[in-house]
Amino acid sequence: MNRIHKYFPEMGINIFWYKEHKRISNISTPNLTELNNNVVLCKKCDLSLSRTNTVFGSGDSNAEIMIVGEAPGKDEDLQGIPFVGRAGKLLTELLDSIHLQRENIFITNTVKCRPPENRNPKTQEIDACAYYLDEQIKIIKPKVIILLGKIAADRMLNVDKPITELRGKKFFLKNHSIPVIVFYHPAYILRSPSQKHKAWQDLKFLKEILSPHVN
Repeated sequence: MNRIHKYFPEMGINIFWYKEHKRISNISTPNLTELNNNVVLCKKCDLSLSRTNTVFGSGDSNAEIMIVGEAPGKDEDLQGIPFVGRAGKLLTELLDSIHLQRENIFITNTVKCRPPENRNPKTQEIDACAYYLDEQIKIIKPKVIILLGKIAADRMLNVDKPITELRGKKFFLKNHSIPVIVFYHPAYILRSPSQKHKAWQDLKFLKEILSPHVN
């Protein structure tokens, strides 16, 4: 007989409380593979009806840097990998320019399925996916988070401000001590090549943030 079962009743301690407490304390956060499996089966919103593949995220599961974009596009939907289209290639080039390797970073989006016609994800769709993104952050425990574009910034920072007011500043997520910064989305830079210098400004600020936080 387990000593707990033998001695707790003799000491007047309710053994049912112990069993319940033990059960609760054994509940752990799922790992990324389990979480991905849940995403693959997810039907929390109507985006599940039109997707080809879910786009969970890619990169190092122990990454010190995490990048959160807005939503998968056509190429991402077909391949099940985030940022593999033109915007993704530009993102890789921008990271390379400051000697950051994409494979050492974890990249994901606010929603894990492509919105039809690449429209912006709706609030209810972002809310439906919120658990998955929050769990990714808990599991990976990044030291810095980069938000790409206004939708990601609004979702993660719980704000509704122009991205011009958010760039170049350091934020912190609620209940986390992780520094968060906001970049222009690479797709914006592709649409407005004359604004490419702003991407370099973002990268310069990133280097300042990384210095005290990332090896």
